[in-house]
Formats: sequence, structure tokens, C-alpha cells
Amino acid sequence: MPAAGVSYPGAVLNVLRRPVRQRPGRRRRVLTALGRVDQGVLHLLRKRGHPAPLEAAVKALATAGEHSALWAAIGAAGAFADSGRRSRWIAAGATGPIATGINFAIKVAVGRQRPLIEEHPRLGRAPTELSFPSAHATSSVAGAIALGRVEPRLRPALLALAAAMCLSRPYLGMHYPSDVLAGAALGGLIGSLMPGVGARPDEERLIDLAIGANGRGASAVGEPPIAAAGRPRPA
Repeated sequence: MPAAGVSYPGAVLNVLRRPVRQRPGRRRRVLTALGRVDQGVLHLLRKRGHPAPLEAAVKALATAGEHSALWAAIGAAGAFADSGRRSRWIAAGATGPIATGINFAIKVAVGRQRPLIEEHPRLGRAPTELSFPSAHATSSVAGAIALGRVEPRLRPALLALAAAMCLSRPYLGMHYPSDVLAGAALGGLIGSLMPGVGARPDEERLIDLAIGANGRGASAVGEPPIAAAGRPRPA
């Protein structure tokens, strides 16, 4: 029975309100813990493991990634060397710059400032002080995925290059790790959906499955897979 002076609906509402009042506290604790991890990883990467040759190499890589120049250059080289897929290489090479533009719009909307570590200044320059999400991460992952859709054999090398570019941002003190993760997620979406490049990764997997099934079926009847695929269907 409800307590005296409290109606039954009122008692139910009181019960329902309790977890709502507790949620902000839990949310703050979770956000605080994530913020500490973010800061901790940033400080670790910026303060440790900085021999001069490695630092110079990372700076050079980051410079190559400015304004998606590296990914546009790879697309241009592919278009020059592979005339049969020129339009696809051009579209893939344009993915990085397009991703940078989308990234900047989100940066302006969010307004997060770049990290500042006392006695460990940033090891690079940037056109703005806006930090979230990382444009290098967005354009690199988007470019790598789009270019890998044109030439799947290059995909492991392209993704490894994109990963190195992502790691360079907190290493140089330019971004929080959370900026990089968000940028990589955004870039993955853009690279996967970019039109004019070729089959999306999920479509490629379906094509591979279809080819494999065709090969197994052809082997069962003693015909080469290509012959079975090209055999006209009966009327």
C-alpha cells in the first residue's frame, strides 16, 4: 500500500524518478574516467619515445598528410598508371579532400580546442585551433579505404599508412586520442560510401562468395569456373 498522503500514481512516479536522478552522476563519472584515459594516452605519446630520427620521420609523414595531399597524390599516380580505371582512381583520390571539408564543418560545430601540454609544445602547425575530430585521421582513413576499393591488393599497405598517420597526431601533441578515434570512424564511413570508386567492401565480399560458389559448382560437374559462369542458361 502507498504511504499516507501519497497517491498511488505519485508513488510510482517517485520510484521512476530515482534512477533518472542518479544517471547524471554515473554519466559524469564515466566521462571523467574517459577524459583521464584520453589525457593519459596523449601525455604518454607526446612525452615518450621521441628519438630525433623517429620524430623527424613522423613530422614528415604529418606534413605529407596536410590537406589530404598524400592521398590525392596516390590517386593521381593510380590514374596516370592505370588508364582503364582512371575515373575510379580520380574519385578515390578526391575522397580525402572531400572528407577534410566534412571534417571541418563538424569541427566548427563542436568547437573543441587542441590540447596544450606544459613544457611539451605541439610539434607541428595547424590552420585552426579546432581539434575534434582530427582531419588527418578522417582524410587518411577515408582515402585509404577508397583507394583500397579501387585496388584491393594495396589495401593492407594503405590502411597501415593511415594508421601511422592517425598515431602521428597525439605523438606530435596535435590531437587528443579521442579526436583521432572520432576522425577515423568518420573517415571509415566516408571512404566506404564514396561513389564512383567501385564496389563497397560488403559488396566485394558478396562477389567473392558468389565467385567461390560458382567455382565449387563448376568443379562438381567437371567444368572450369569461367566456362560455367559464361554458359548460356537454357530457354
